[in-house]
Amino acid sequence: MAKSDIETYYEDGQWKNRPEGNQRASTVHDTKAEAEAAGRQTATDRDVEHVIKKKDGTIGEKNTYPRSRDPREIKG
Repeated sequence: MAKSDIETYYEDGQWKNRPEGNQRASTVHDTKAEAEAAGRQTATDRDVEHVIKKKDGTIGEKNTYPRSRDPREIKG
């Protein structure tokens, strides 16, 4: 089974995390900061990408863990 990237998104007044492709959230949080921290930890533990979406559902940020797997040459 392939590892899924972790997605942080806003739904029903709460910030949530789930592996991409899953229907249900794996964690639920009151603030975006809490959800980002939990999503980052999960992505780090699984060595996958963390996709952080804005409130409107568009992608705001992507981070690859570990950083050595990042396909981009740009630092930051």
